[in-house]
Amino acid sequence: MKNLLSVLKISVPDKIFIKDPETSVLGKKIIEHGILLIDEIGFKAFTFKKLGAKISSNESSIYRYFESKHKLLLYLSSWYWAWIEYQLVIETFSISNSDEKLEKAIDVVTRTAKEDDNFSHINKSLLYKIIINESSKSFLTKEVDSDNKEGYFEVYKRVITRISNMILEVNKKYPFALSLASTIVVGSLHQHYLKDHFPVITNYKTAETPTHFFIHLVKATIK
Repeated sequence: MKNLLSVLKISVPDKIFIKDPETSVLGKKIIEHGILLIDEIGFKAFTFKKLGAKISSNESSIYRYFESKHKLLLYLSSWYWAWIEYQLVIETFSISNSDEKLEKAIDVVTRTAKEDDNFSHINKSLLYKIIINESSKSFLTKEVDSDNKEGYFEVYKRVITRISNMILEVNKKYPFALSLASTIVVGSLHQHYLKDHFPVITNYKTAETPTHFFIHLVKATIK
């Protein structure tokens, strides 16, 4: 497993970027410090000019990789969901019991992000915070339909489809598997957001995750 992880390559739809940032030192620096800066000042205040100042590079050099900060956010979001998809595959492939497999899948998508030694230029904890706080800005736009046609959300949709298929493995007659799967994925991010910003309206506190809630919800819904 350790050897497998060491050669892992997270794939992001290539239409999102102009030049793959994983292919150069500067590209990886753009991703690393882009995450740090978005976490520090928020996506609204984030600009390529500010990022260029952080990495001691011309603003124009960043535009060689991404045509806009929107595309950078799409990249970060797609990278995160590809990373989640990989964990879903690795952590469920050896589980033969359908109920246990579904529970593990719910755990993967609802737990707080884990740090690991792979992709050292990507701070998983900070990226996870960005996904919770900022990722909706990647699709709550007037261009969402055209972005979807370009395939920018393919990885995100694959994650939901995988969970939907696991739901159907438990109960093949359940008619709302996709809706329930997307509720788990989106609802988990929302619960984490509430925990951080509106703790009085969620049952989860700082050190907890909503995993048990979603497992209970799914079991009660599809039984």
